[in-house]
Amino acid sequence: MEEEENGGGEVVDILIETVNKIASISDYRCTVKKQYCNLARRLKLLIPMLEEIRDSKDSIIPQQTLKALVLLKQALDSAKDLLIFGCEGSKIYLVLEREQIMNKYHEVTAKLEQALSGISYEGLDISDEVKEQVELVLAQFRRAKGRVDATDVELYEDLLSLYNKTNDSASDLAVIRRISEKLQLMGIVDLTQESLALHEMVAATGGDPGESIEKMSMLLKKIKDFVQTENPNLDAPEREKNLPPSGSGLVDGSHQMPVIPDDFRCPISLELMKDPVIVSTGQTYERSCIEKWLGAGHDTCPKTQQKLTSTAPTPNYVLRSLIAQWCEANGIEPPKRPSSSGTSKTVSTCSLAERTKIEILLHKLTSGCLEDQRSAAGEIRLLAKHNADNRVAIAQAGAIPLLVGLLSTPDPRIQEHAITALLNLSICEDNKGSIVSAGAVPGIVHVLKKGSMEARENAAATLFSLSVVDENKVTIGFLGAIPPLVTLLSEGTQRGKKDAATALFNLCIYQGNKGKAVRAGVVPTLMCLLTETGGGMVDEALAILAILASHPEGKATIGAAEAVPVLVEVIRNGSPRNRENAAAVLVHLCSGDQKHMVEAQEHGVMGPLVDLAQNGTDRGKRKAQQLLERISRFVEQQNHSQAQTEAHIQQPQPSSMANFGDS
Repeated sequence: MEEEENGGGEVVDILIETVNKIASISDYRCTVKKQYCNLARRLKLLIPMLEEIRDSKDSIIPQQTLKALVLLKQALDSAKDLLIFGCEGSKIYLVLEREQIMNKYHEVTAKLEQALSGISYEGLDISDEVKEQVELVLAQFRRAKGRVDATDVELYEDLLSLYNKTNDSASDLAVIRRISEKLQLMGIVDLTQESLALHEMVAATGGDPGESIEKMSMLLKKIKDFVQTENPNLDAPEREKNLPPSGSGLVDGSHQMPVIPDDFRCPISLELMKDPVIVSTGQTYERSCIEKWLGAGHDTCPKTQQKLTSTAPTPNYVLRSLIAQWCEANGIEPPKRPSSSGTSKTVSTCSLAERTKIEILLHKLTSGCLEDQRSAAGEIRLLAKHNADNRVAIAQAGAIPLLVGLLSTPDPRIQEHAITALLNLSICEDNKGSIVSAGAVPGIVHVLKKGSMEARENAAATLFSLSVVDENKVTIGFLGAIPPLVTLLSEGTQRGKKDAATALFNLCIYQGNKGKAVRAGVVPTLMCLLTETGGGMVDEALAILAILASHPEGKATIGAAEAVPVLVEVIRNGSPRNRENAAAVLVHLCSGDQKHMVEAQEHGVMGPLVDLAQNGTDRGKRKAQQLLERISRFVEQQNHSQAQTEAHIQQPQPSSMANFGDS
């Protein structure tokens, strides 16, 4: 029986992980965008059911339902592969093999329908609302069965005509222009991505691509030759050509690609940084770029040309968090940091005497004497505070598991030293994974709940440091850190609130943690922080609300918290960043909800929005413009309806007039 329980729980966890991966896929190729977006949206609606099954008090999943969940896992794996190809696959292939692609799409939806139909709610603690939602998804799959949407016949015929031609002609130029525009193959990045997609298909065939893929490669070469002829500067740095000016530049028919702020670009590559690090001159670079620079024998800062006093870069966690916030706010997937697997571990340069001292301290940690443990943990805390070599040496000596074991000690001072030592050790990139692997998160959560205020503050700061690694966000949220963070945000000191807010913000970048934060009561706490005297937490509160508003539960809870008057006031009188975030929250609230739109108008939002659209940050201007357009459309519809009503009332009624005359 226990094996069944564990197996069921494991299957549900895998299902949740798979759906979350599907939710992270975006920017599908234009030829399959509608169908694939609909499929991904429906699959995301399964998350609440899966979470309720996982969190059910009765952990035994009936055998029939377990079999259906296994089938659902297989169907979701197929759906994930299909959607990834729709995002990353060859645009040319997706058009020419449209029939095969759509057959695969319908095959996947049929598998999903079959698996969902086999799930019985009997024996499962599933709420009625979630059951209705799953039934809706199932009904949508049934309606979509066999449905074929209209294709772009001209695009298909244009590609087919070029595909089958053996010689070029002047008339081909108009055809190639249409193809390159419709497939959005107009820049070097687009063409390179298409070339890579075809190369991957070749690799998948074991190096024997067959005539069709070879022809597609020749077709791509024609398109590339045409584009280069039309734009001789195509090979100029991409950052100068394809990045749109502020507030412009359509990536596809509807999505606007925002301009990357200069501070978020690496000065060497000029690309958005994934893993920003600081060198001794104070400049920040992408880690891989500065490591290549240093590896080539340079000992100066590329930007300032000053001599570097140290060649060991330090992670810039603040900037990494800001980049993640900017990506979240602009609907862009945050850049994934390169995997640390395969990279060389940091080596400490501590002397033999220093290493011996560390060994002695670790021996004290394992003694049964509280005084020895207290003094040793305090010294390790100080050693790890300022010196990077010490952090490496302490971890390599085996301190992390010992410190984790002390998190549950009843001695408050030892606990404070242990959690703060782990915080200081986590500054080293290599140590983050070691801390989580040592099972530290449950202990950190325990300190966050039960420790002294100083220990709770440092526990929150440790969670923030660990959550910089994307996979740790999932682990930390899953192991129950979010509710005690919300509690600290509500009742902590000013420093404690700041530590809790930064940790919550970072954790909520991961979509799966947003609902947990909302259910933990974070929204009422944030609303209190927005309106409290002194306003010391307004920046943090609005930044978190701007993330949560994109989640259905977050949007509903923020709307119910009477947030609109507060948001309007911030748009009117707040700082540039706060006005921007307040407008972002209001955009989500007013999406499909006339009540909030009317309320915002009643509180005088139009004037502040006009000012924000003219004088705000780039993102603030975009959000203000979106709101102004929505409100204007709403007002026009209201005026039109009112005019129709008045015209109907004023229209003479012949029968009534006739009766009046007879009398």
